[in-house]
Amino acid sequence: MTIFIQQLVNGLSLGSIYALIALGYTMVYGIVKLINFAHGEILMVGAYTAYYVLRTVGASPLGLALAFAAAMIVCGITGITIERFAYRPLRSSPRLNSLITAIAMSLILQNGVRVLPFAGPNPRQFPTMDTIMVPFGAVSVSNIQIIVITVSIVLMLILNYIINWTKTGKAMRAVSFDMQAASLMGISVNRIIAFTFALGSVLAAAGGILYATAYPQIEPTMGAMPGLKAFVAAVLGGIGSVPGAMLGGYILGVAETMTKGFLSSQFADAISFSILILILLVKPTGIMGQKTRVKV
Repeated sequence: MTIFIQQLVNGLSLGSIYALIALGYTMVYGIVKLINFAHGEILMVGAYTAYYVLRTVGASPLGLALAFAAAMIVCGITGITIERFAYRPLRSSPRLNSLITAIAMSLILQNGVRVLPFAGPNPRQFPTMDTIMVPFGAVSVSNIQIIVITVSIVLMLILNYIINWTKTGKAMRAVSFDMQAASLMGISVNRIIAFTFALGSVLAAAGGILYATAYPQIEPTMGAMPGLKAFVAAVLGGIGSVPGAMLGGYILGVAETMTKGFLSSQFADAISFSILILILLVKPTGIMGQKTRVKV
């Protein structure tokens, strides 16, 4: 039983990271019906930004706070830039064009970091604080896991407040429901979409730092697998649903760690994708997704 609870804690820690990244996918899809496959690479940009900040100021609580601030600013600007110059000109084009552009942006970011002289293709050790185990009864939780879970929950609560209780959040929901009607009501659709990309990129930056803190090694391709897992979590919970992305992330994280703990780490990815297939067979819109009717 102790091993089960320990693996559950590990799963919640990993699931928190997946949920943060998945929120970016689901928000962008909810607004512009676009799967932003460059989202994992924005995570990587955030991790590299934090790496240079922590190397400069040291891996202390203050340094970690500065790293979060710097990575969020850089990734927010990156997200807005990608939306403005890569996705906005194709907004009225067929969705396949936007999908191909998203894949291209992913490759551009990956290989762009590889050729930068101060980054390069080689993996780097991410600076982290010393690990301290905190006992909770029969279970031990590391200070890294506490930081990951706490920061993730705080950011999710802030996002929930922005979406449900602010004027910009109401505008986001209006644009998601009907972009043309929102424009006619005086909402700046371009500004709201840019804000959505920035918000998703900020969450990806936080997810990148937390992922690099939990698994302290960074490289230009590090965002590929977490990005893919987060996309699976978003689809699992119901793409376009913010609570669904959170739920999907936690389900995926717990399933992955339970598989590693009780079966084999070689089966972890297979089990994760198998859960997605089973859920979609039973409920094609995801756990919390809603059916949409299209009038003809």
